[in-house]
Parts: sequence; C-alpha cells; structure tokens
Amino acid sequence: MKMPRGGRLFLATCLGSLFVLVLYFQSITKPEYGVKTGSRPGKIRRSPLQTLYNGDQQLDLLAAQRSLQGRRELLEQECLSHTRKRRVLSPEDLKHLIVDDKHSLIYCYVPKVACTNWKRVLMVLTSDGRYTDPLAIPANEAHVAGNLRTLSEFSVPEINQRLRSYLKFIFVREPFERLVSAYRNKFTRRYNTAFHKRYGTKIIRRHRLNPEPEALEKGNNVSFQEFVQYLVDPRTQREEPLNEHWERVHSLCHPCLIHYDVVGKYETLEPDAQAVLSLAGVEGTLKFPTSGKSTRTDGNMAASFFKNINPFYQKKLFNLYRMDFLLFNYSTPEYLRTR
Repeated sequence: MKMPRGGRLFLATCLGSLFVLVLYFQSITKPEYGVKTGSRPGKIRRSPLQTLYNGDQQLDLLAAQRSLQGRRELLEQECLSHTRKRRVLSPEDLKHLIVDDKHSLIYCYVPKVACTNWKRVLMVLTSDGRYTDPLAIPANEAHVAGNLRTLSEFSVPEINQRLRSYLKFIFVREPFERLVSAYRNKFTRRYNTAFHKRYGTKIIRRHRLNPEPEALEKGNNVSFQEFVQYLVDPRTQREEPLNEHWERVHSLCHPCLIHYDVVGKYETLEPDAQAVLSLAGVEGTLKFPTSGKSTRTDGNMAASFFKNINPFYQKKLFNLYRMDFLLFNYSTPEYLRTR
C-alpha cells in the first residue's frame, strides 16, 4: 500500500471478526474540517487539533506548546526504539478514552493523575449547561459509568473518524509516585473496604507469614512491602489484569498505538491543563480545579516508602514499570537500590 506523505498506518481496530486499518496522520497541515459554533449559524471555528498544528496561537500558549511538542517527539522516538510489533487493539483497550464530541477532544484517563478533576471538567464541557462548576460535582459522581462516553462505545467508522480529527491528550505522572499514591489511597484509608476485601485479603493470604484471622478476613492492613510483592508475583498478572489504579500507563492508554497530540504531566499540571483548555477554546469560561491536598505524594514520600523494600523487589518492580519511565522521560529514582 502506498503511504501518503505525513501519514502512517498504525492501528488495527478489532470488533468481533472485523478488522479496520486506520490511516493516521502525525501532523495536520491542511485541516479538512471545522467545528460549527453555536453563536452564529454556519460559522466555523477551528478544532483543537487544527489550533495545535497551525501554530498561530498566543505567545503564552506557543511557549507551552514547545514543551508539549518535545514530549510528543520523545514519546514517538521511544516507541520506535522499544516496540517491535504492532498489536491489534480491541474495544476493551479503548475504555479509558473519554470522548467530548462538542469540543473534539479525546482524553485517556489515568487514575492517580488528576483524573477525577479531568472527568469533572469534561462533564462540564459535555453537559450543555447542566454543570458549570467542576468542583460542584461530587468525586463519586465523576466516576459513575455512563456520565461520560468512551471511545469503545462507538462503531468502527466513528472510532476512526474521531482518532483522525480530535485532539487526543493524556496526563502522566512519575510512575513510583503514582504507585505510592495508589497504595496510600486504596490500602491505608479505612473507607476503602471494597479494595481491602477484593485485593487486601488476597495479598495478605499470599505474602504474609502466619497472618492473623482478622487480617485474612478484612484485608485492611496491607503493608507497602506486601503490595510490592503482590505486584511482582508472576501469578498476579496471569490471573487477571492489574487494577487500573496501579496498571502501567502504556497498558491503559496505548501511547505507541494511539498518537497523543498532548502529553501533559502531573508535575506541571496547571500550565499543561491550561494549554489543553486553551486549545479547546474554553480557557475564558472554565478553569481547571487546583488540588487542595496538603499531603500529596511526592518524590520524598515515595523514597520513604521504598526505604525498606529489598533491592531484589525494587529491581523487579522497576522492570515492571520500566516502559512508563522510558516513554514519558522519567529518570530512575535516586533512592532505588537495584544492584
């Protein structure tokens, strides 16, 4: 097959026995479409994707763009270096990609990377006025299935059209800080009894010597060391996929198969989120919520959790999350003892 200039054949989408090859353009120099605005009949405004690649934004947005472009290019280079085979994506693989048809956006949500606030923002953007303030939306409501549409819900042609023409963005975080954040939230909070029962009891049964009956029943006092042992245990992934809160980003969002136009980072959340909202044309009416957490998991806190982890398990854990470190340009933590 002759490839058009600037394009590449990169994605096979499978629905049942149907395979569709998607021709995806890495850059859009001459956009073929616009988005109709509601203010004046027939008026066409630029889509976020057109705005990003035409490069005629305000200076502050252009400055942010240079950083985002560097991340995109680095991600693509790492994908070429570390992935050899293209695999087929199934609808199950697209369940983390949230679609906003009104603003031509696709967001792949990653738990423990401000995804609650991003879901709140997208509920405002897609609600037609029902929601106006992201922080007025309860956190549990933001995670209710059905409040937002995912790419997996569409037909193959609809999936392909959106992948070609919508701005696709993702937010990532230093892998071990995200992991420690997930552990703290799911295993050290009393209210997370569902996680204690579902995962804690199994972890304690497998990785604790002579556990107390109460611990086996409730699973509410899993140590970080036991959690790490569970993650690197070969049986864990043989039995079922990792829970989304500690699954690797590259397994949730498939960044080497889906070309993300914006790669935001938790470490620069505010300016990166502002850049996305500016590209969507809503920066004047919507502000990304800022975190009020006083005990946010950072590098120092992650180091304190890893301090008592055996170097053998540190190395195995790093190998498990290695691709996330490579793809998103995170350095090996200085506190790791892997030799």
